[in-house]
Order: sequence, then structure tokens, then C-alpha cells
Amino acid sequence: MEQLNRIEIRGNIGNVNILKVRDTRVAHFSVATNFAYKDRNGEPVIETTWHNVTAWEGNKGITSLDVLQKGFPIYVTGRLRVQKYIGSDGMEKTGVDVIATSIEAVNSDVMPQMS
Repeated sequence: MEQLNRIEIRGNIGNVNILKVRDTRVAHFSVATNFAYKDRNGEPVIETTWHNVTAWEGNKGITSLDVLQKGFPIYVTGRLRVQKYIGSDGMEKTGVDVIATSIEAVNSDVMPQMS
């Protein structure tokens, strides 16, 4: 049986940090997604989740990182990576990142296509 580790996220870009690693640029950025529901009293609630994303320029589906700008709508596909580390408080923590395999603009009028 083939295994599958795939995630799809459509949301707005948060902070963007682009670094150069050897001859390749890598972007670490966040994407906010919203989930709307009504609470017990019938009041609307919007729950925002922030996803940490890593994208390597030059990968198939990721041609340029230059257009990653805060607030732009984006569609990311990739895989989940879970890492354990020791925090500054000495406690073991778990982090979940999305390793992007493709990035696309949600609205081509707002942001140019990236793949």
C-alpha cells in the first residue's frame, strides 16, 4: 500500500523570511486559515490557525519566491513535517511545519502565478 502525507492550505500570507542556503533561496512564511462556526449561543465565531511553511525556490511547482508578500491570498500544497526540540525553558516541544511542493495565487489579479 502506498503511503500519503499531503496537506492543502488556502489562506493569507503572514510574515515572510527569505534566506539563501548555498545556491538556493528558501522561504519561511506563515499562512492564516479561518474556520467559521456558531457557538452554543448561536453567536458566530471565527477561529484562525497559523501554519508555518517552508518553500525551496527551484522545486517543481515553486519557480520564484519574490512574490510572497504579507496579506496576499495563496494556495499551498505540500507535506507535513513534525519535529521535536528542546525549548528555551528546557521542556520538550513539538513543531509542525508544511514543506511546500507547490504554491499558487488564489486570485491572479492580486498576485501573479508562482508555478
